[in-house]
Amino acid sequence: MVVLPDHLHAVWTLPDDDPGISKRWYLIKLGFTHRLSARGIDLPRGRRVGERALWQRRFWEHLIRDDDDFARHVDYCHINPMKHGLVTRVADWPHSSFHRAVRDGIYAPDWAGDAATDGIDRE
Repeated sequence: MVVLPDHLHAVWTLPDDDPGISKRWYLIKLGFTHRLSARGIDLPRGRRVGERALWQRRFWEHLIRDDDDFARHVDYCHINPMKHGLVTRVADWPHSSFHRAVRDGIYAPDWAGDAATDGIDRE
């Protein structure tokens, strides 16, 4: 998972009998919004009464097909802060499960190198 200023990405394993992905996203977004508001952070207003415009209303889901597909999606999540020009190294973005994956030996601390030298496509 990675949380960016205007969106987030996550790869989840849900129970087979769990139809609640929409409810899960709703609760995550609600929790973030409440915690930010409680800290006094002024959030933009949405189109509806009482709505905050912090999050998109929609989301995209993708059923992972195999181990390679899983790895590509996890890599995409972790490299997203570099893609958006927020950091030059994946390791520099604090709001990411990348750091846990490094501790677990899944990624090297310098994975994806440096945007200045790796030619990361930011479009």
